[in-house]
Amino acid sequence: MAQANDLRKGMAIRYNGNPAIVLDVQHRTPGNLRAFVQAIIRYINTGKSADVRFSSTEKMDVVDVHRAELEFSYADNQGYHFMDPANYETVTFGADFVGEAKDYLTENLKVEILYVEGRAAQLELPASVTLRVAESAEGVRGDSANNVQKPAVLETGKSIQVPLFIKEGELIKVDSRTGAYMGRA
Repeated sequence: MAQANDLRKGMAIRYNGNPAIVLDVQHRTPGNLRAFVQAIIRYINTGKSADVRFSSTEKMDVVDVHRAELEFSYADNQGYHFMDPANYETVTFGADFVGEAKDYLTENLKVEILYVEGRAAQLELPASVTLRVAESAEGVRGDSANNVQKPAVLETGKSIQVPLFIKEGELIKVDSRTGAYMGRA
């Protein structure tokens, strides 16, 4: 058992009898009221998020959490296939579990899978990924007032804004949390 003050992002707790992952935590102490903890949690069974408020001394039931590093292999109509580098077993996840991460998955990319009570709960990408530019319009010479950007389609199909000097076939670093261009790789 842990107190609500001990909640941290990424922890797994049991709330209303269901295991949930803590996505965000804020400790609040309003003027003349008692302190409380505002948390955003996502239920593992349903995938729904909830904004909950706990008193700062409320007890939480912490759930067993285990992380595994897997490498992305390929995607097909059955799902997204990952390999465990420790024992070379293949694990397949559906498109609903992978979600927005599909825009950043390239062959041999290492990702972390969060398991809660033996069930896969969340896929965590590295902070930045290296992707190849598949399509990009030519930048017009002299069209550089201040940090002018152009659209580019990456090898995974994701479209982002990049500076004018980026050409097709170049490798660039992309922030996997915001989807923003970070620089050349």
